[in-house]
Amino acid sequence: MNQDGAVPDGDELDPALLDRARSLARSGRRRLLGITGPPGAGKSTLAQALVAALGDDARLVGMDGFHLAEAELHRLGRHGRKGAPDTFDAGGYAALLRRLRAADEPVVYAPSFDRSLEESIAGAVPVPRSVPLVVTEGNYLLVDDGAWAAVRPLLDECWYVDPDETVRIERLVARHELFGRSPQAARDRSLGSDQRNAEVVAATRARADLLVR
Repeated sequence: MNQDGAVPDGDELDPALLDRARSLARSGRRRLLGITGPPGAGKSTLAQALVAALGDDARLVGMDGFHLAEAELHRLGRHGRKGAPDTFDAGGYAALLRRLRAADEPVVYAPSFDRSLEESIAGAVPVPRSVPLVVTEGNYLLVDDGAWAAVRPLLDECWYVDPDETVRIERLVARHELFGRSPQAARDRSLGSDQRNAEVVAATRARADLLVR
């Protein structure tokens, strides 16, 4: 595993990471770049910065668009564990990646996730066939069991974002507060179910192509 690169701070993006993503975009065919890491690692920040820098050559598709709906989580008795591997439609996510990789449709529509609603929105992200690089980010891209095992073979590269643990948890607490949780509830969630999910993700670290500090 290479150990190179850094998550962008503010408007800065590590030139080495941008060059690596640009090389994928210029390879001559549709490429898929995965960005993974535990909750609060900075995956979204890095993915958004790369796509912004690459402009029309890239689109961002998030794994979070495949969260099961709130009603379905309640029906299954999994709502208290929302964010765990079995609270996503992993098979649906893999199927979308196959369509994106094939690039044989004029446009493929991907879902997005609205944190203010805590629900996914279908057909929110158009990915035209002409776009050479799809960047996809999420927690479980390197999980190698169940339906998740189909994801890694569909990615040309997968980078693992690995921040300082104290920084990661503080980011996560702040994010939960931003979306309406009290400071105590935000910390309880970050150190509870989120931490258990982070441990699942950490176990996949060795399968990444690149470690991003």
